Amino acid sequence: MRKIQMVDLGGQYRGIQEQVNAAITSVMETSAFINGPEVHAFQKELEAYLGVKHVIPCGNGTDALQIAMMGLGLEPGDEVITADFTFAATVEVIALLQLTPVLVDVDPETFNIDVAAIERSITPKTKAIVPVHLFGQCAPMDAILALAEKHDLYVIEDNAQAIGANHTFSDGRKQKAGTIGHVGSTSFFPSKNLGAYGDGGAIFTNDDDLAHTLRGIVNHGMYERYHHDVIGVNSRLDSIQAAVLRAKLPKLDNYCNRRRAAARKYSRAFSGQPNITVPKTVNGCEGICSTCDCHVFHQYTLKITNGKRDGLVAHLSENGIPCGVYYPIPLHRQKAYADARYDENDFPVTNQLIKEVISLPMHTELDDEQIAFITKTVIDFVIE
Repeated sequence: MRKIQMVDLGGQYRGIQEQVNAAITSVMETSAFINGPEVHAFQKELEAYLGVKHVIPCGNGTDALQIAMMGLGLEPGDEVITADFTFAATVEVIALLQLTPVLVDVDPETFNIDVAAIERSITPKTKAIVPVHLFGQCAPMDAILALAEKHDLYVIEDNAQAIGANHTFSDGRKQKAGTIGHVGSTSFFPSKNLGAYGDGGAIFTNDDDLAHTLRGIVNHGMYERYHHDVIGVNSRLDSIQAAVLRAKLPKLDNYCNRRRAAARKYSRAFSGQPNITVPKTVNGCEGICSTCDCHVFHQYTLKITNGKRDGLVAHLSENGIPCGVYYPIPLHRQKAYADARYDENDFPVTNQLIKEVISLPMHTELDDEQIAFITKTVIDFVIE
């Protein structure tokens, strides 16, 4: 059996080696390393894939989220509601801009932000909601958009983990994750479903005026060289990363389908096992349905409900199986973001998830032999 990896970027590269090498060589030969033709071509191709009017490439996913907030003109003291159960970058940029983060609990099945908790947290100071499309599927966007419209709030999608996922509205319409709110952001960190070979990110919007503002912000506030019209940052996607992403973008749907196929095999193996809860999709199909397009499985995350999660982590490591605990500490307990406003009773789901979740290897190169070994190793330990 091949060595099991959490993310097999080497194996994926070998499948696209010729295209990637040619793309990188082309950039080297033209020496257009910043804002070169590859960046502009990737922007247009990603706009077409997502069905969004404007893609603004930038340096990384954290910058993308920060720049999106800057573009909306949020001011110090404005409250921004987001999920407690997510990576720190989401709340980090809120704090960096001197906005006030308001953390709320999540749904116990999808791990995405709880709409009822959002509504309870809205105050006259609330200006935006940041739904995180965690682990590869959209937050409940119908309800979030309705809430935002009712209270005149911005919706800023943190789509770092769900590029390629579809959201199906209550009327049957489909729209790509990250293109649904006022503005969306994503990351091209190498392990993402669409990953570069270094840092990269992008911002999405259908708002022409906002897109114009964002394009200035990413480039020192300049629209014309040495004319600084807005306060900006230095956050540009470099041409080599754009070239890699262009080579990968046509394969993104296939990559997502391969992840879904692996998730189905995992879920079928774990089906009916006591004390193992498989991931739930927004339509409740547990990742088993072959037609499901709502989840792209950036992570495949189980809940181990008999207190053996930490022991399982050690057991998998002893058997050469990498895994991850995303996330071991909720944001409201992180030293940097601790706040007297938070009451532990407001986070029952998050506080339980941090004791139970475990993410198994998930990538495009997983094979049946590896999945069979992983699932058997998990089951044997959990039920003993």
